[in-house]
This record gives sequence, C-alpha cells and structure tokens, in this order.
Amino acid sequence: MFNNERLKIARERRGLSKKALAESAGISTRTLSTFENGGYSEPPESGTLSKISSALNYPVSFFFSDSTYAIDETGISFRAMSKLSAAKKNAAISAIPLALEINKWIESRFDLPLPNLDDYSADSFSDPETASRELREHWQLGELSISNMVHLLESQGIRVFSLAENCLEVDAYSFWRDGIPFIFLNTMKSPERSRFDAAHELGHLVLHKHSSNNGRLAEEQADKFASAFLMPKSSILATVPFSPTLNELVTLKKRWKVSLSALVRRSHDLGLSSEWHYRQLSIELSGKGFRKSEPNGMMEREKSLVIEKVFSKIKSKGIKRSVLLKELNLPSDEISALTFNNIFFDMSLISNTATSSKKSESRPSHLHIVNNK
Repeated sequence: MFNNERLKIARERRGLSKKALAESAGISTRTLSTFENGGYSEPPESGTLSKISSALNYPVSFFFSDSTYAIDETGISFRAMSKLSAAKKNAAISAIPLALEINKWIESRFDLPLPNLDDYSADSFSDPETASRELREHWQLGELSISNMVHLLESQGIRVFSLAENCLEVDAYSFWRDGIPFIFLNTMKSPERSRFDAAHELGHLVLHKHSSNNGRLAEEQADKFASAFLMPKSSILATVPFSPTLNELVTLKKRWKVSLSALVRRSHDLGLSSEWHYRQLSIELSGKGFRKSEPNGMMEREKSLVIEKVFSKIKSKGIKRSVLLKELNLPSDEISALTFNNIFFDMSLISNTATSSKKSESRPSHLHIVNNK
C-alpha cells in the first residue's frame, strides 16, 4: 500500500514545501496535499508517482514500505531552537526514520554492542561534573584522553549517525528509542566541535533520559558534562598552569583534542584563571579569529567505525551497491549523508567504477549471506 507518511518524510528531507514539490512534479498543490494527507486509499497513478519520485530523487519503492516511525519531538534535544527554521528542523527530524531504517537493517545482520550507559536523570545529586566522572569510571576510562569519541560511543551501544548540508544549522541531537540511544552529528562542524557535540549529546542521554532535555538549563548541564567528560578535572589541574597564556593552551589542547575556546573555559571553571584573566584570554582568542578558525586543528574528522565495518564486510562479499540500495529503499545520497559519507555510497566513484564492475555485477548477490549473528 502507498505510505503517505513516507511522502512527507521525503519532501521534508529535501527541504521542499508542498507548493515547491507540486510545481516540480507538475501537479497541483491540492493534489499533492491529498496524497500526503492520506486522502486516497490507492496510490497516485504511476505517471504522477513517477514525477513525484523524480522530483524528490527517491525510489518509487520507498513510498510503498509499511514501516512507520512515530517521532516524539519532546524527546529530541535541539540547541538554538530560536535560530532554527521550521524547514531545517523538519529536515533534521525527518532524517530519524531513515537512520532507524538503516539501523534496523544493520541490526538484523550484525551483532552490535548493547547500551551500557548509567542513568543519572533521576538522581538529583548527580551534577554534570559528578556524572561525567562516574560514567568515566563505569567505562573504565580513568583520566585518559579520549582518542575517538564516536568509536567510544559506539563501543558502549550508542548508535551514531551523521547530518549533512541541509541541516547546517543543527549542531547535533540525541534521543532514546526502544531502549537504544541515538546521536546525530553535523559533519559540517570542525572536528573539535563535533567531538564536543558528541560529548554534549552523551550528557543529554545520561542526564535527561527521564526528564526534559530542552531549555537553557538542560543545555548548560550538557555543556558542563561534555567539558568535564572530555577534560577530566585531575588531568587538567595536573597539566595546565595557573593563569595560562593562550599560546600554552594552544599547545596543550591537543592532549584532549578539544577546541581552544573549550579549554579556555574549562581552565576558568576549574579556578586556573581568574575572571579578569579569562576575559583577557577570550578577547585575545576572538581577536586572533580562533573562534572561527581552530589553531593547530585536528587533521581528520571522527567517523563511525561500526558503519565502516558493516559496509566493508558487505563489499568484501561482492554485494553490489544497487542491491543494497534496493534492500534499503533509499537514495544513495541520503544514505551517504547519514553514514559519514561512507565511500560505498560516494556518487563520484559510481561512474568511475561502472565500466569495471559490469562483469562482477553479472553475478547474483544475496544480502542474507552478510550475517554476523
């Protein structure tokens, strides 16, 4: 049966209004609204549906899946809501059903780590600093610097997906779904900012699982958690000098893989900088343009290890990209956007490999052989 909910998802993912999509597909806005609102028990006639599919660059099969995912927006943490347009918010939220589809497909074929998170949302005595320390102890991290935040999160059962250009204004967001924690990270941010975003969303997951994760207080708590989780108190106090210079902090920030502004703030919060010294460092930091351009920044962005291993396994089995796309009923660019631009879905490589892969594509491939359970 035609799934009108998925028509809305595809339209919002493309950032199109009903009017814009209708004009692109050559149909009336009223007709499109009827399709999208479920007014027809039967799908649009094939020619009309083909036009809609082409305008959205989504496969026709996508609209006939019976999968639906009711989304509770109150359980999703968004920052800077006042700056986020309705279209951008809808595009970001509409990424969730697609990621859930991908996650469901992966979980049906591979054993992924189970969630291993403590819950501090009901503990009024667990302030962000304490919660970060206790979670580090639970994960046996000690005071060590975290080499890769995304890999760490995945090893503890958190599903991590990416967001791309059409969600530029969204830093990141997180939520719980059927006992599984999810984090979405914007790949347009700097690597250091993305690490902080990941730790920030981790804070939401453990601090606000059973409480509101929206509003200024929740954001401040998640920021404090992220700062403490990435830059443990004992480690900072043992390494950063009192009243540090900006140059000293530029050198030291590599130890924790954080932004210069984050280390400046953490040093102040831990009493290593007076209020006056902190203001001076902030002025110098802004004056040198270090809020927009990170000095001695990380060379590589952290990406999902789980997704990389999954698609590497699929590729090693000789399974074609086209077969996988048919299984998922999703366009290649959407999967790429959600999987940290995984090379398996890099559109620039498809045309280059088309000729050389014709021979191998003549061999039948079956996805059921990719099963690590």
